[in-house]
Amino acid sequence: MDLLSWMAVGFIVIGFVVLAFITRNMENEVHQSSATQSIIWKIVGTAVWGIVSIFLIVYWLFPRFL
Repeated sequence: MDLLSWMAVGFIVIGFVVLAFITRNMENEVHQSSATQSIIWKIVGTAVWGIVSIFLIVYWLFPRFL
């Protein structure tokens, strides 16, 4: 495996771990009134992480299909 594939896999795995950690910590925060901003930032961060992950996978696989 080349460096780009290791970066893509590492980014995706680390993102899943961080997302699970944040979700577990947010379960305690949900009943507070200030949790709305945290939930919005979690959604934005997850969307950005997903877009970057898709871009990395496509960028890694694109030369292999040519």
